Amino acid sequence: MFDLKELERAHEVVGRAVLPTPAHAWPLLAQRLGATVVVKHENHTPTGAFKVRGGLVYVERMKRERPGTVGVISATTGNHGQSLAFAASRYRVPVTIYVPHGNSVEKNRAMRAFGANLVEHGEDFQVAREEAGRRARQDGLEFVPAFHPDLVKGVATYALELLRKAPDLDVIYVPIGQGTGISGCILVRDLLGLRTEIVGVQSTLAPSYALSFAAGTVVTTETSNTQADGMATRSPDSDALEIIRKGASRIVQVSDDEIAAAMRAYWTDTHNLAEGAGAAALAAALQEKKKLQGKRVGLILSGGNIDFDLFRRWVGPEVASPAGERALA
Repeated sequence: MFDLKELERAHEVVGRAVLPTPAHAWPLLAQRLGATVVVKHENHTPTGAFKVRGGLVYVERMKRERPGTVGVISATTGNHGQSLAFAASRYRVPVTIYVPHGNSVEKNRAMRAFGANLVEHGEDFQVAREEAGRRARQDGLEFVPAFHPDLVKGVATYALELLRKAPDLDVIYVPIGQGTGISGCILVRDLLGLRTEIVGVQSTLAPSYALSFAAGTVVTTETSNTQADGMATRSPDSDALEIIRKGASRIVQVSDDEIAAAMRAYWTDTHNLAEGAGAAALAAALQEKKKLQGKRVGLILSGGNIDFDLFRRWVGPEVASPAGERALA
């Protein structure tokens, strides 16, 4: 999909707007897992999530190679849309973003603040995406899919930062939404000639990639009702699935309750706010804790964009209670 020179150029493009994010080894997480734990903090980007990197690389290339583009359009549950809105505003390109009804209020506000024309349509991401595609054809806009080589190359820059800083990681856990993040980690691992194991993470309520990984072909699901909206995918991308099947060792499924516990652990152990998808890697590592004793573990905290009301309902009361704290131990 790209070579190391192309990836380094993408890192330069990203670096004009996004500083390298921290990769911290947290001692309390190490105690919790019985392993050295390095967290890649993609919640510390200007949009609060890793996808900003992909948007910057995509729009920069589009502006160079297709300067006559009248505007871009896409669908999202939040972080992809914020990425495109952020990048499009920097390159002065009009952007329209479709979201499903009931989407995160705070993510919607952020996309509008970054300059997006926001349209609510349909009951879930899949329906919103289909309508955005129809609108693109109608209005002559460039439709930006959730998975594209330029998006992968952009988000892969976080894996480049992490694996150059910590090339001795035994395993990295990566949440899967549309597959750009885990694909980037796999491709960078291979470009650097490392042997780090890559493990994908999905919700038990949105397991399309896990089912597809096991079946060896694309498997869609009827629903994706997880509260971890960054992983709420019903239809896997076939190109992403091919990369994942070749380069990931397995996909772990985690429940919303396990994700909530991991969100609490991040809050108590690191004082970082993780959205559902952002906490999923830690949830999977906690599920596989016995396998990880004494190892060096990388966790991708992919984003921190969770509505306050959802955080309060989902995990807040247990953070405040002694019983909740005991449950985390």
